[in-house]
Amino acid sequence: MKKVAVWGSGSWGTAIAYTLAFAGNTVDLSGRKEDAEIIRCIARDKENTRFLPGVILPDSVQPVTELSETAYDFLFLAVPSHAVRDSARHVKPYVSEKTIVVNLAKGLEDGSCLRLSEVIEQVLPSCRVVVLSGPSHAEEVGREVSTAVVAASEDENAAAAVQQLIMTPFFRVYVNSDIVGVELGGALKNIIALCSGALESRQTSRDNTKAALITRGLTEITRLGVALGAQEITFSGLAGLGDLVVTCTSSHSRNLRAGRALAAGKPLEQVLEEIGMVVEGVRATRTAYEISRRLNISMPITEKAYQVLFENAPVESVIQELMARSKKQEHEDLGAIQES
Repeated sequence: MKKVAVWGSGSWGTAIAYTLAFAGNTVDLSGRKEDAEIIRCIARDKENTRFLPGVILPDSVQPVTELSETAYDFLFLAVPSHAVRDSARHVKPYVSEKTIVVNLAKGLEDGSCLRLSEVIEQVLPSCRVVVLSGPSHAEEVGREVSTAVVAASEDENAAAAVQQLIMTPFFRVYVNSDIVGVELGGALKNIIALCSGALESRQTSRDNTKAALITRGLTEITRLGVALGAQEITFSGLAGLGDLVVTCTSSHSRNLRAGRALAAGKPLEQVLEEIGMVVEGVRATRTAYEISRRLNISMPITEKAYQVLFENAPVESVIQELMARSKKQEHEDLGAIQES
């Protein structure tokens, strides 16, 4: 029997713990000291009533206020992107060179602009790191809705081990060696989802516009991804197009809801407070904008999202500016530089 832990007691950590248990594993579910009361409530109720109500956890999910094993075989990090580094530091006593650390967060680190697997590798250099990503809202995974995701790692044996560990009749896992592309697809799609929500709020007839946004957004994601070493084909897969579509259209999408509220005129701070959970697209917009400027990569949608979020640009005006850009060929070189 493999020793398995999930660090993070939010909706996604709870859904992954449920799925791991369904696949036949006994799982320790834990999290930060600040979340100890949530953990105790999950242990009492067999349900995360705060973040994933309605999903009853089996006895093989063991909520604990602190991890216990000296070396887990698999340790899943189910925390927001900004908490990955501190979480990796916290779990360091519970991993060894045999441990496979599986990151579930979708984002980039503020300041350093590192991918999250790179952050984990800095803190836990002896571990093998796998990223699990794709179109997978916790609300549906926890209810056994058919879902397909990607386990990505430079170590294909580690990715295959995760595939073997967690795959169930409702949770299908593919293996991919392009960890760069899988991570960037998961992080950057949140930017486009914010914009998708803004469009819904501002335009009564929006199907044409949303289709254009998703398509051109995918072009931007691919352009930056390829510049950073990803494989182009990854962005047409589950961690690229698949995750982008679900995040831009689903009622479960926090980024979509945040975009709607921002376009309705609510201040960013109020929107984040009302959502009540981390909206990864806000941080991703700032980081992707910084990277694109540094590498001179054309990302007009991301640039306009940055202006709305951090420079108080009106949504209607940035839509007009995007539509009024100079004439283009649709299939430009993916390495296209910024326009002068």
